[in-house]
Amino acid sequence: MKRLMQAIGGNIYVVVRIIISALLLAVGMILKVTVSVPSEYIWLAVFLPSYILIGYDVVWHAIANIARGKVFDEYFLMTIATIGAFAIGEYPEAVAVMLFYQVGELFQRMATDKSRKSVSELLDIRPDYANVIRDGSIIVADPFDVQIDECIVIKAGEKVPLDCTVTDGVSALDTSALTGESLPVEVCIGDELLSGSVNISGVITARVTSSFTNSTASRIIELVESSSNNKSTQEAFITKFAKYYTPFVVIAALLIAIIPSLITNNWVEWVNRALTFLVVSCPCALVISVPMSFFAGIGNASRNGVLVKGSNYLQAIASSKTLVLDKTGTITKGQFSVSEIISTSMSEAKLLEIASHAEGYSTHPIALSLQREYCTSGREIQLSKVTDVVEHAGYGITATVYGKHITIGNYKIMQSGGIVCDEIMSDGSVCYVAVEGVFVGAIVIVDSIKENSKYAIEKARQAGIEKVVMLTGDKNAIAVNVAKEVGIELVYSELLPTNKVEIVEELISQNGKGEHLIFVGDGINDAPVLARADIGIAMGGVGSDSAVQSSDIVLIHDDLSKIADTIKLAKKTLLIVRINIVFSLSVKFVVLVLSAFGLTNMWLAVFADVGVSVLAILNAMRLIKYDSTKDYKKKYIKKLKKAR
Repeated sequence: MKRLMQAIGGNIYVVVRIIISALLLAVGMILKVTVSVPSEYIWLAVFLPSYILIGYDVVWHAIANIARGKVFDEYFLMTIATIGAFAIGEYPEAVAVMLFYQVGELFQRMATDKSRKSVSELLDIRPDYANVIRDGSIIVADPFDVQIDECIVIKAGEKVPLDCTVTDGVSALDTSALTGESLPVEVCIGDELLSGSVNISGVITARVTSSFTNSTASRIIELVESSSNNKSTQEAFITKFAKYYTPFVVIAALLIAIIPSLITNNWVEWVNRALTFLVVSCPCALVISVPMSFFAGIGNASRNGVLVKGSNYLQAIASSKTLVLDKTGTITKGQFSVSEIISTSMSEAKLLEIASHAEGYSTHPIALSLQREYCTSGREIQLSKVTDVVEHAGYGITATVYGKHITIGNYKIMQSGGIVCDEIMSDGSVCYVAVEGVFVGAIVIVDSIKENSKYAIEKARQAGIEKVVMLTGDKNAIAVNVAKEVGIELVYSELLPTNKVEIVEELISQNGKGEHLIFVGDGINDAPVLARADIGIAMGGVGSDSAVQSSDIVLIHDDLSKIADTIKLAKKTLLIVRINIVFSLSVKFVVLVLSAFGLTNMWLAVFADVGVSVLAILNAMRLIKYDSTKDYKKKYIKKLKKAR
């Protein structure tokens, strides 16, 4: 009961309408059976309020769409069919049609609302504020209220609220969410800071150079909105189906009413048959089974760690042929690790020990990676052995470890200290280490690739993806190396957010008719392209707020292999939808033919439609238990056996 109430959520008004309307319908049916003297007024007094309560919005949509020139849709069909039912005295049928439709729509809304609620719970929402220096004191203000040339203070761990220039202090900025660049950026006096980046260490004072509305973060959000306008949306199946089905049914009903009447001159009988034909034509089984199928598919995905924000995205991903991936935080962990230790005069273990101790007090991502590597085997950094630590902004650190003077940092700190060594060319970040002014080795730090990235890409190809592309703001050498590791042939590197949007638009133009493009990303810089792609998928665990909000699908646990599972689930969902459609229409066609010749009554038609609805719903419910990984697991095991 608790889960049901949570699922109903904001749809309580619709649920109340359905319950009251159903009760009135039941009362009307009882009166129709028990009242000894039949009275049209009694029945009408019960059925008409029930009809208005449950169907007023459908009728209103039909009228509004007709006013806009959009006549033949599902609203028009249900409106004309139910009005026809009232015209021939089939009041219960009119109410039943609307009731079935609203139940189907409720299932669809509940699925979408559940996804949206889950997405909002995933968002790590932090208040946006700025520490502004005013009248000699620091006050917390809304970034929107901060003026150009005012000075702000940015503490360690805080976001840069506005574009600004450093006036005091040194630190390192994490710009990976903004630019995709995996390496932290060292900043000092005179350097420009972009809003949206994060201050890693140290306290910075900066002068604001642009207003909040013109800041980098705001411009990216604006780009997201404009990209969303260019996004091709999938029409709901019922609406698409109604474009063809509704005019066919209406024209057929008119022909049934006019042609036989002209021949027999029995207008009453044939007009009644035409109205019966219209009522029977209303596809109750479709309007409930199609949303139910998508509801079951979305529910299955949600339980498996994938939040789909609407059935149209589940429909679109089934026909996706191009998969575009961001690098940092998507293919890679977005976290540094030691990849290589180059020692010249001591053991690798001793070099790592010295380096990790020298960086023991630092919270810089590279320092943390050295500390993690040293502590992996149960060892501990003894900070009591570390003294005289001095941080050199943009260069590195000098410290005394075990009584010896240690210099560690980039190639610049070696040059500035007059330490002789050759520059090491690498795809990662190189930490040079010197003891007592003598170079003793280097440690290469890289952003490590996720363990299942290669597996996920191969799995996506098995699910029907034909082209895999990687986009990144990182350096070309690093990008090419990562792509090679995971099996991606096409790579675009050193990109800004606008460049990514342009490339995705070009890739979309290369797709065939009915084919779609998936983009997967996690950072603020990915938000515009997530919005522009046919299907934008965000990494819910590490992704930024704007990326999750701009996406159509969210991977809760950042598991790339779930993309292939979702594609397979979507294809299975559409298959069940098609089966339900063919089955429903086949039965509907038979009943329509019988009703046109007067060989069936209204309640037999309703019974047939309800029976079809039940069978279609049961078929849709198979999706709840569907395991999208089953077939791939078998293929993968066979492939491993062959490889051995």
